[in-house]
Amino acid sequence: MLKKGLFWVVIIFFTFNSFKLKSQGSDSITYWTNGGFASIVFNQISLTNWAKGGESSLSSAAFLNLFANYKKDGLQWDNSLDMAYGIQSGEELGLRKNEDKIDLNSKVGLNAFNQFFYTALLNLKTQFAYGYNYPNDTDVVSKFFAPAYLIVSLGLDYKPVDYFSVYLSPATGRFIFVLDQKLADQGAYGVDKAVYDNNGNLIESGKTLKPEFGAYLKAFFKKDIFQNVNLESKLALFNNYTDKDPGNRKNIDVDWETNIVMKINKFITANVILHLIYDENIKVPIFEKINGVKTKVGEGSRLQIKQVFGLGFSYKF
Repeated sequence: MLKKGLFWVVIIFFTFNSFKLKSQGSDSITYWTNGGFASIVFNQISLTNWAKGGESSLSSAAFLNLFANYKKDGLQWDNSLDMAYGIQSGEELGLRKNEDKIDLNSKVGLNAFNQFFYTALLNLKTQFAYGYNYPNDTDVVSKFFAPAYLIVSLGLDYKPVDYFSVYLSPATGRFIFVLDQKLADQGAYGVDKAVYDNNGNLIESGKTLKPEFGAYLKAFFKKDIFQNVNLESKLALFNNYTDKDPGNRKNIDVDWETNIVMKINKFITANVILHLIYDENIKVPIFEKINGVKTKVGEGSRLQIKQVFGLGFSYKF
């Protein structure tokens, strides 16, 4: 699956570069802005005879952002591809991944009035590699396109400046893919799970696709807020009109990611990343300490929080 994921990323990469190649030799070359940012971030904790406890660990993550934007008269077409993959290693935890992301965005807009644009938007999110229910590294909980989220939307985009925009759509289709039958049978990530009879015999397999229809809001901000300090923040909100449980129709799915890049010199940067996710359909394990042992007592919807701080090498092109 990792090889398949890398294959599609390469295809997408060359598609982005083809925008520039096709425009060479024509007037449209002046309307394209292409570029990217790549970084490798490292974190290390080393403990020797440390009385307060803890364990040594080492982690690293690679990030790549590509963009190709077109702007001419009242037409704007913004494309971006964000990818990340990271691993960590500890004395007791072993080798695990701590970052895994593929995020493809394409948004084309035609000026309606002032800074408002009639806009069509496409967003695809998935991951490269297998994820496991640690410490059990044989229990797969995610993989390439399990899950994947595809959003296709029509709406109105407000873009007063190049570094900020707010997109709102009352008519958005969201498609949840779980292309692993075992996970689909479990009803992972909100798809319809398998149906069994009283004897445990399979009557109907779990669905690998769940279509949803609802309202969508996406806000984007990216700007140098201080000298050599860049802030990028992306907020996405989705409300599903068509949830089978009417009680869930009032819930809003939240995906908010903020990245601060502090440039130390030409090649060395410090990164701070905060990622918040809430989705009523995603159930996470709930643990309690019973007799001093961390024990799973159930699962439920929870706010997912990921924080990353690292120092590494970067290159902007």
